Order: sequence, then structure tokens, then C-alpha cells
Amino acid sequence: MTQIDRLRRSVAVEIQKLRAGTPETFTDHVATEEPLEIRLVASDGTFTRISVTMRTPGDDFELAVGFLFTEGILTARDSVKAIAFAEASGDQAGNIVNVCVDDSVDLDPARFQRNFYTTSSCGVCGKGSLEALVIQGCAPPRGSGPLVNASTILRLPAALRQAQSVFEETGGLHAAGLFDDEGNLLGLREDVGRHNALDKLIGKCFLAGELPLSDRVLLVSGRTSFELLQKAAMSGIPFVAGVGAPSSLAVDTARAFGITLVGFLRRDGFNIYAGAARVQMDL
Repeated sequence: MTQIDRLRRSVAVEIQKLRAGTPETFTDHVATEEPLEIRLVASDGTFTRISVTMRTPGDDFELAVGFLFTEGILTARDSVKAIAFAEASGDQAGNIVNVCVDDSVDLDPARFQRNFYTTSSCGVCGKGSLEALVIQGCAPPRGSGPLVNASTILRLPAALRQAQSVFEETGGLHAAGLFDDEGNLLGLREDVGRHNALDKLIGKCFLAGELPLSDRVLLVSGRTSFELLQKAAMSGIPFVAGVGAPSSLAVDTARAFGITLVGFLRRDGFNIYAGAARVQMDL
């Protein structure tokens, strides 16, 4: 038996728990996962379906614009005229977001195909993926970026975990958090998908007119992949840390775009894969 409260980000599920060979009935909470369709709506009312992603409901408008920005489809906050849920019933209610844009946004479907090909082209060629980011407008972060004490970096995972309200209930969500150079948490978003959590966070900053994030530190709760580094590069983030391992292409991307990359971040240490000059060894 499953009960879903659509205003919540978790689902109450009746389960059988086996302990010491004896099954017992309990109510558990798991993270909600539902599809979100992202549409671009032109000034004449016509729309283009851009993507469907599986996500945890909540911060859906931020997720939509964050995704569109990091894919190079949106470039300016002023081009977004309105964001709203599409009228729908049944299972689709609350799961379709319309992003209404002005005529400055190129809505040519062929352009979207090119964008999604280039940003996912690591399966074809890692070098091609890096070249695609340059074509999309990625460049090294503005300025020198933050200089962060090693002792501050070590405190970030605990600060992130403490702020993960839904994770505490379900144990099943990833998180992306933005910090300043002193380790103060400035923003956090959670989702079942690592990429969605970061898109929500970047979307929040996009809508607030805070991009590029050239003086911020990003912490992600899992491993760091090319896609996460791509989104960081598009947003001008100069410092990325992950509690898990980076991929080879994530390392290549960090080095190509001047991003500091920290991995295997634990309370007692971490690895620096790129940009060590931004880490101040104060231990």
C-alpha cells in the first residue's frame, strides 16, 4: 500500500521489515520520483517539448530554467516572460512546466537537437565534449575565484547534510549546495537526481540574476561527472567539491576550464584533481 501526498517530497509506504528473522510491518518514507516535462512556449503560444526528466517534485520552475540555461538554450533572465504549470489532469497535473520566452530565444527544433548532441557527446569523443562547451560559450571563471582554507573544505559535507531536510526523512536524495569562501551555506537543493539538484540550484540563481557564480564553492553529495562539471562551467562556478569520486572527463573539464576540483571529501581529508592554487593549506 502506498500513499502519496503531492505537496510532499516523500511517500509513505507500508513495508515489511525483517529483523532477527522476524518480519514486522512498518511505515517507511521514500523520496518521491515523478516525471517532469519541460516546454518552451513562444510569444504566439506555440510550444516545443524540450525534455522529460525524472525528479523529486518541488522547485520545478527552478529546475526547468536551470536545465535550459545549462544546456545553452536560455542565456538571459529577461528572455523569460513567465513560468507556469501547464493545465493537465490526472497523473500529468503538476508535472508539466511551461517556460514562456520572448522572441530573442531561438526556438528552432534543429538547434535543440544540436545542443543536446554536443552536451552529451562524451560517448563519442571526450575532446569533442570539451570543444562543445567552448561552442556553447563556456570559458574559465571570471577573476581568480575564492581561496578556501582546507579546514573550511572539510566542514562542508556536514553543513550540507545538516541542511538536507528530505534526506533526513528518506535517506534517498542527492544534494547540491553553494557556499562562500568561509564555508557559509548560501543555497541548497535536493532531488533524486544529482543533475536535477544542481539544475534547481542554478535555476534559483538564474532567476535571481546572480549568475555567473564566480565567487562560490559548489558541493555535490555524490560523485562528480562530466555533466556536473559542464553545468558548473556554464554557471561560472570556479570551485567544485564532491564527496565521491570524479570521472576522468570531469577532471579533464575542470583542468580545461580552470575549475578547482576536489573529490573523496571526508571529514579527515580530500583529493585535489585540479586547481590546487585555490586551496589554502591551513591544517
